[in-house]
Amino acid sequence: MNRRALIRNMLLAGVGASLPLKSLLASVATPVARPFHKFQLGELELITVTDGFIHMDKVQPNFAPGVAAKQVNDLLQKSFRPTDHVDLGMNMLLVKKQDKIILIDTGTGNAFGKNSGWLLNSLADAGIRATDISTIIISHGHPDHIGGVLKDDGSLNFPNAEYYISRIEHNFWMADTQDFSKSAFEDKALLKVFTKATQRVLTTIKPKLHLFEDGQVLHDCIRLEITPGHTPGHTITHIYSGGKSMVHVADLIHSDVLLFPHPEWGFNGDTDLQLAAATRKKVLAKLTASATPIFAYHLPWPGIGHARKKDEAFEWVAETYAYPE
Repeated sequence: MNRRALIRNMLLAGVGASLPLKSLLASVATPVARPFHKFQLGELELITVTDGFIHMDKVQPNFAPGVAAKQVNDLLQKSFRPTDHVDLGMNMLLVKKQDKIILIDTGTGNAFGKNSGWLLNSLADAGIRATDISTIIISHGHPDHIGGVLKDDGSLNFPNAEYYISRIEHNFWMADTQDFSKSAFEDKALLKVFTKATQRVLTTIKPKLHLFEDGQVLHDCIRLEITPGHTPGHTITHIYSGGKSMVHVADLIHSDVLLFPHPEWGFNGDTDLQLAAATRKKVLAKLTASATPIFAYHLPWPGIGHARKKDEAFEWVAETYAYPE
């Protein structure tokens, strides 16, 4: 599939891409049975499922734009990671509270190729129907988070859900123009493509869409915090029950080995590179001080762990499991 066909598919699906085009089209067979992970948080049942992954065939300038390549490659090699590509996981989190099933973000939909868009099948493997979803929180308007809202024909994948997005985020994408002047992303024309597609999604769900302000509480177990930089209204989700808590950090951070030790290096998908770095440092400092468990959308499966201090920055400590569950 060529660039023109990809852009056409993104528009038809109501999504776009902020990632290298040729890498999005690499195809692998989706698993016969997709993994899911269930665990308790107080009285809540949480379920992690996968939407697949995004293969990026370059580390730079996607990560650490403007940083010396040797410094980046040395850190990757010391972490036993490849220097010529990076795979971003897409870990999806559901929260079950009595008759409520809350889904945070919706994955890519069908526009990014066979490596992703697995959400509906993953939900089925975990015993959940799309019609069971009652609440969808959209952390921000990027296509790998909002793309799964619509089917190819423009109808809703989750017809019974109410949708929530921050007012700041909504207003940014629905404005006549968007300010990407502080982004390191090079393909400005592509930014316009997925802006139009994101507008289509937000327009379609308008009758079921709720705009929230910073600190909004949902269902007495969710608190929404606006953490600007990756996008103007980018939101992290605090989940709590029975004295226990976890924070879904969405796109606060995209790499466990690059951006914990160097949160200032940034990611070229950040709308405001410098603000995103400052927000990343601030939030990680809080999560480190409180030892709060973290759910990370783009880190290796299943995206659960903690941040802790290391030298002048941080490191990721992944949760481990003795057996699959």
